Amino acid sequence: MKITVLGAGAWGTALAIAFSARHTVTLWARKADVRSVLSADRENRRLLPAHLFPETLRIGDDFAAAAATADLLIVATPISGLRPTLSRLREAGVPRPLIWVCKGLEAETAKLPHQVVAEELGPQALCGALSGPSFAEEVARGLPAAVTLAANDADFGHRTALALHSPHFRIYANDDLPGVEVGGGVKNIMAIATGVCDGLGLGLNARAALITRGLAEIARFGVALGGHPQTFMGLAGMGDLILTCTGDLSRNRRVGLALGAGKTLPQILRDLGHVAEGVSTTREVARLATQLGIDMPITHAVDAILYQDEPAAAAVEKLLSRDPKIEAS
Repeated sequence: MKITVLGAGAWGTALAIAFSARHTVTLWARKADVRSVLSADRENRRLLPAHLFPETLRIGDDFAAAAATADLLIVATPISGLRPTLSRLREAGVPRPLIWVCKGLEAETAKLPHQVVAEELGPQALCGALSGPSFAEEVARGLPAAVTLAANDADFGHRTALALHSPHFRIYANDDLPGVEVGGGVKNIMAIATGVCDGLGLGLNARAALITRGLAEIARFGVALGGHPQTFMGLAGMGDLILTCTGDLSRNRRVGLALGAGKTLPQILRDLGHVAEGVSTTREVARLATQLGIDMPITHAVDAILYQDEPAAAAVEKLLSRDPKIEAS
């Protein structure tokens, strides 16, 4: 199969490397100077150093040509780049099946990625979301991982999952597109919260409690948006949540750790050098949860730290002082 990966960040680069073992892959970067450097270096030294590109991996130069020659498109931009990329595909007249790996809700609209795709390419477009517990660096190394591919068409989802599946990168098909998207997006908020907890030195008991209650928030929000409850017990829910909240490669966890240490958000984002999707997603999820009347105290605590200048310790204290409830609620 011919695959074009649109977006040469760490995750897009890792997927291009992984899928090159079985497929003909083209990696496209938005900036011309980045494309030139990738072609010359044959590795992404800035975002994924020490992982040389396979000889068969091609760096695409022309957007329309790279998209038109593919059997499958993989949009690997941040959530902020999804709509502009889809708009370019529409203008280029490239009706190719596509999947995306960005996570979160679109800023200002609070739309899930599949809703953005439907608006830009139409509801008939074959599409899906690839999500689950997977760090780019480990996927590029060929270490074992398992993820979920949720699609708007069951046959397309199963065929694509089978085509992309490999012994070290296992892909399970799923028909719950909104549930998988919510799991992948909202877990980043919980990773920031867990990082704050660890940054404040609150201990492993507190971390475990926070992850567990965070999963309950994710499930409440996801079901309200049309997701299936069982999805949040799987790879795109609990699996991704555990990895992102505990793994030191997690950008969102690192944001939380720095907040807990007293650093400011602008300083943290400058030091990070990567996109942490949970930062923008927090504002949209908090706003939408309020509109829908969904109880999400952890999300609102993170929103207060990020956007209302609430000290991390004070936000945590408010969480701890909440009245106890029945656990299932």
